[in-house]
Amino acid sequence: MSLTEIKSRIASAEVAADRVPGSVQLIAVSKVQPNERVEAVLQEGHRVFGENRVQEAAGKWPDFRSRYDGIELHLIGPLQTNKARQAMELVDSIHSVDRLKLANTLARLAQELGRCPQIFLQVNTGEEEQKAGVLPSEADAFVAECRSLDLPVQGLMCIPPVDEEPSLHFALLAKIAARNGLSGLSMGMSSDFEQAIALGATHVRVGSAIFGTRSGSA
Repeated sequence: MSLTEIKSRIASAEVAADRVPGSVQLIAVSKVQPNERVEAVLQEGHRVFGENRVQEAAGKWPDFRSRYDGIELHLIGPLQTNKARQAMELVDSIHSVDRLKLANTLARLAQELGRCPQIFLQVNTGEEEQKAGVLPSEADAFVAECRSLDLPVQGLMCIPPVDEEPSLHFALLAKIAARNGLSGLSMGMSSDFEQAIALGATHVRVGSAIFGTRSGSA
């Protein structure tokens, strides 16, 4: 599926949900994609990308940024505290802040660096043991803790369980965000982004539908 088709589907989903046109940001998930595929999307004019790992992003994006203006980079995968400084120097948004230790590290580095990426807090809406994110019952307290650290909390992120109806999880995330006065909702991937838009997504993370199949999941 082409980038143009994905953008057209997003626009149609915005209309169907009575959303403001252009209110949903498409994050092209370029993790483990060959550079030539990423560059092809850059040449089409798209500038918003998502990476899972700091090390891969560091090896890929400085060169692209030297050749293309206006790139916006989102870290959507897990972040280790020992990679936090590198992440903060490299990306514009972090979607996977999932524990207080990491939040404290980011807050300290923000003071040192004088800047901080936009922050999304990851919520484990399915309460899966193997998955990162705070539990829904702990989300309100985590939002308050991160705000007390002066972190620029823009919104929440979730990855629904693969074997459950994603809309239930999108609705839960939207409810948590609303009661905490957060406008950002990072939810929806290649197979379900239209459902996410219907339930308020502001950022959708689409990989395989844009770039084609690769090792890993999108």
